[in-house]
Amino acid sequence: MFELPEELVKLGMERIEGYPVEGFVKGKGPKTPSILLIGEAPGENEAIKGVPFIGRAGDELSKSLASIGLTRDDVYMTSAVRSRPYVWREKKEKNGELTQRKYNRPPTQSEVVAHAPILDYELKSIVPQIIVTLGNVGLKRLLGKDAKVSVLHGQLLQQPIRHLKSLDSAEFIWSTESYLIIPTYHPASVFYRPSNRDFLEQDWINIGNYIANRKL
Repeated sequence: MFELPEELVKLGMERIEGYPVEGFVKGKGPKTPSILLIGEAPGENEAIKGVPFIGRAGDELSKSLASIGLTRDDVYMTSAVRSRPYVWREKKEKNGELTQRKYNRPPTQSEVVAHAPILDYELKSIVPQIIVTLGNVGLKRLLGKDAKVSVLHGQLLQQPIRHLKSLDSAEFIWSTESYLIIPTYHPASVFYRPSNRDFLEQDWINIGNYIANRKL
């Protein structure tokens, strides 16, 4: 299993300090996985347990992996941001009482920059057969703000990816080497847009076919 250096974890926690986030979730998986999966950020369950992709979205992801003959042990799971971004909102309880609670939200660009050194390290250290981005946040982190999962999902891309210019910079620059990437929708997208399920299933067929063809 691949382990992040503790000094890098410490750096990530220091760089995200002061933002409305909580917890810290390391990536999980082997150093030479079938797939390097890049999501957006942990949710509530992940932040509490320190494990990526659990809960309903994790169950959906496990089904997608099983559809191409893989398990969680075959892949490395990570995300653009390692701490759970949250926002306080009112919630109406069953008794009618209004309470404040934390809800998940997408990470900001500043939060993506804060944890960029961690993902950069993983991308340099881990050797997958292919990178699969889950949703727009992971995709834009690698390919820039103009990349859209609705346009690129299911396609095999071979191109440079973005990494942070330096620790004291918020600027991303392009890698000299090319990476193989297939973008797809985030597994949680099927909960709020059921029509995405057909796209998601076809994308995973494409991912499975690519991996199978590499073994021939």
